Amino acid sequence: MSAKRWKVGVGLSVALALGLSACGGSGSGGDKGTTGGAKSEFNAALTAVVNPSDKKGGIVKLANGDDWDSLDPGETYYGYAWNFARLYGRSLLMFKSAPGTEANELVPDLAEAKGVPSDGGKTWTYKIRAGVKFEDGTPITSKDVKYAVLRSTDKETFPNGPAYFEAMLNLPAGYKGPYKSKGVNTDSAISTPNDQTIVFHLKNAFGGFDYLAQLPQTMPVPEAKDTGAKYREHVISSGPYKFDKVEAGKRFNLVRNENWDQATDPNRKALPDGYEVALKANADDIDNRIISGDLDVDVQGTGVQPASLSKVLTDPALKATADNPTIARLWYTSINPTVPPLNNIECRKAIEYGMDRTSYQTAYGGEFSGGSLATTIMPPLIPGYQQFDLYPSDGGKGDQAKAKEALTKCGQPNGFSTNMAYRSDRPREKATAEAFQQALKPLGINLTLKGYPSGDYFSQYAGNPPFVVSNKIGLSTNGWGADWPDGFGFLSQIVDSRVIRQTGGSSNTSVRIPEVDKMLDAAIAETDDAKREAMWAPIDKRVMEEAVIYPGVYAKSLLVRPKNLTNVFISDAFNMYDYLALGVK
Repeated sequence: MSAKRWKVGVGLSVALALGLSACGGSGSGGDKGTTGGAKSEFNAALTAVVNPSDKKGGIVKLANGDDWDSLDPGETYYGYAWNFARLYGRSLLMFKSAPGTEANELVPDLAEAKGVPSDGGKTWTYKIRAGVKFEDGTPITSKDVKYAVLRSTDKETFPNGPAYFEAMLNLPAGYKGPYKSKGVNTDSAISTPNDQTIVFHLKNAFGGFDYLAQLPQTMPVPEAKDTGAKYREHVISSGPYKFDKVEAGKRFNLVRNENWDQATDPNRKALPDGYEVALKANADDIDNRIISGDLDVDVQGTGVQPASLSKVLTDPALKATADNPTIARLWYTSINPTVPPLNNIECRKAIEYGMDRTSYQTAYGGEFSGGSLATTIMPPLIPGYQQFDLYPSDGGKGDQAKAKEALTKCGQPNGFSTNMAYRSDRPREKATAEAFQQALKPLGINLTLKGYPSGDYFSQYAGNPPFVVSNKIGLSTNGWGADWPDGFGFLSQIVDSRVIRQTGGSSNTSVRIPEVDKMLDAAIAETDDAKREAMWAPIDKRVMEEAVIYPGVYAKSLLVRPKNLTNVFISDAFNMYDYLALGVK
């Protein structure tokens, strides 16, 4: 992890540690073989490139255990989708393509350079590279980036995706995006003085705006080709690959974009001829196919399922192709206070005390591949983390006496019934839900388990407040990694009540604490590094006091390196293999 700091504008700095990052690579022509690369052994891809090569050609084969949340860069919000989107879209900035700590460096992508701040950090200016084009040969201009960002603020049409831009930009009052607020002048938020210049105007100073400039929401969209909610069916490419065939819910293919110019893109090698992605594949089958060499990548990038762990770890040859990164991610469960009797804090505390945390860890594959027991929301890798445990128990196995005491206090001495949601295509989440069911049953807390597809999990089910209430979803499995590497980038989208949308799509499904919202605002306004970093742990603790999140494990994963591919390494930012760098042997 990088301990590097940078300051700009009002002096707000952001620690470059772990977060979601974009990657690519430089170089051209000729097969370099494996000279200078890492030996294929356990954890080799954590800090080095395995099978380095500049050989072009071949097809990369990937599979997803469910459908994509959205191929539209303006509304996608899974880490693997951001990793993959860089193949067909170019954001203003990205993270350097390199293994290890080098991947923490922001570099220009569609923009010529990083943002230039002014007005004390309230205004940020970027210049678009000359010669960049869409897949149809149309030049990309600053107006295409402006339009892309503005359309992403329409959370009724695009329920998925981060909510930073609508919160931070100085948008006109009541603005609802270019469809519903057609013709409204938005120069107060984003101005484009010429085709190469884009200027972002913020409500308040924010020194970390370059992190927003690397979000997929800044990938350009041509207004003339925008089809609204159907744009996901054919995204217009600005990257080295374009969509050839999209069969919704089944598969899609990428082929080379002939209007992408290597001379305008120092970050991408674009080695394969294309990518084939199968959707809604069985998770255990995906593992078996990767191990056999029939498939290259499990695109979700969260590691092999528990059923394959022993197979990988007990076979020396297989283990030599595996990597075991520690991740700045928390696997957790939301406890929804909008669903009675969980509107009573003591009923929520009964779950905090009653659950066996070690069974949560087991559901994710144990300490080695699942992670270590978590008692806080922020993982240890996020700057500002502090260890505490508000609901302690012997060995993390739960405290039945405390749980029963809490049930009595909430007027439910004999327990209660509620539903628990999980992503049906994720065996580890199903196992987690079953672990909750078994641990809480002796207390009289009866859970009915409800599986829902990953692609719509937040937009239609667990992240949709009306659905949660009407279907009595008291608990829902969840997981989170930082949007960028600091406390705000980790916490804001899962504990700020203002990101919750009645139309669905929010990753925050359970935290509605006005005091926490104010604490977040105070922290982001603090210009002193040390003071701001010290403000994240109290926010973490305040949320835990309300018992609306049950931390499960600080994540680890066991990834199996694709045998057929070159340039394999783990991005410190995505904590999975860098899909942009891959080539085919």
